[in-house]
Amino acid sequence: MDRFVIAIPLAVLLAMGAGPAAMAGEAPIDDERKAHLRHLVKQDCGSCHGLTMRGGLGPPITPEALAQRDRETMVYTVLYGRPGTPMPPWSSILTEQEARWIVDLLYEGDL
Repeated sequence: MDRFVIAIPLAVLLAMGAGPAAMAGEAPIDDERKAHLRHLVKQDCGSCHGLTMRGGLGPPITPEALAQRDRETMVYTVLYGRPGTPMPPWSSILTEQEARWIVDLLYEGDL
C-alpha cells in the first residue's frame, strides 16, 4: 500500500490558527477545565502545600517561594512527582499543557 504525505508549510498552519499546542494535537484549555484545575490546585495541592500555598507537609508554592525556581523543573515536578517524597505524579490526569497552566498560576499567584 502506498502512503502519501501531504506537506503543509508552517506559515499556512499558523495562518489557519494552528499554534504550537494545536499542531501538537492539544486543544486550548477551556474555561470549564480551567475551573476544574483551579479546584484541583486548591484542594489537592492545598492539602499538602497549605490552603494558602504557604507550606505544610510540602514546601510553600507561593510566587515568592517559586521566584528562584525554574518553571520547567516545576512543570516536570507536577507531572512526575518527586520520588522519595509525598509529592505524587499527576501525569495520569494532567496534560503537559495543563501542568504548565497550573505552574503559571502558581508563579502569578492567581488562584
